Amino acid sequence: MHELVIVEGILETVIPEVQKHNVSKILKIRLKIGDLSGVVPRCVHEYFGIAAAGTIAEGAKLEIESIPVRIRCSTCGYDGVLGKVRYLCPSCGGTDFRITQGKEYYIENVEAE
Repeated sequence: MHELVIVEGILETVIPEVQKHNVSKILKIRLKIGDLSGVVPRCVHEYFGIAAAGTIAEGAKLEIESIPVRIRCSTCGYDGVLGKVRYLCPSCGGTDFRITQGKEYYIENVEAE
């Protein structure tokens, strides 16, 4: 259910910003959502139509791109993508790593007319 709050926040950010540019209709919003962000893309899609109803974003297309989890291993120096099944360094099998990507979510861009 927290995805509804996230979608409302996205619209509360996007709508005033595009209105500064005399936009009458939002056509598309592109989001990037990290695999470890805790945000469920399917739920964001479901709530977007509800939250956008009656706004200039009503009917806009929502595109979501997944951000994979990347790590930096303290043991072997591996810097790359972490597997989705095993949370071990793919290079050395260690668990002493720092997550460098995959927790974030953000608005990448907006198309409007």
